[in-house]
Amino acid sequence: MNDRIFTYLIDMPTRVHEAVCPCADGYTIYLNSRLSYQDRVKAYTHALRHIKNSAFWSEEDIQTIEARAHRR
Repeated sequence: MNDRIFTYLIDMPTRVHEAVCPCADGYTIYLNSRLSYQDRVKAYTHALRHIKNSAFWSEEDIQTIEARAHRR
């Protein structure tokens, strides 16, 4: 994983813990600023799993991708 990772805290609906978007230089991770520190760490780790597993270039459905990310 040699891509750069940019991380931002933003207000999001409470049901959304994080969002990850590919960008020109790597990936941007948006973490929900309303989460506790521990929950933000969990959300960041979850986002990194998506990046590591190349989830953005997969043809699998989102439920399969999420299930794989939650197994680890």
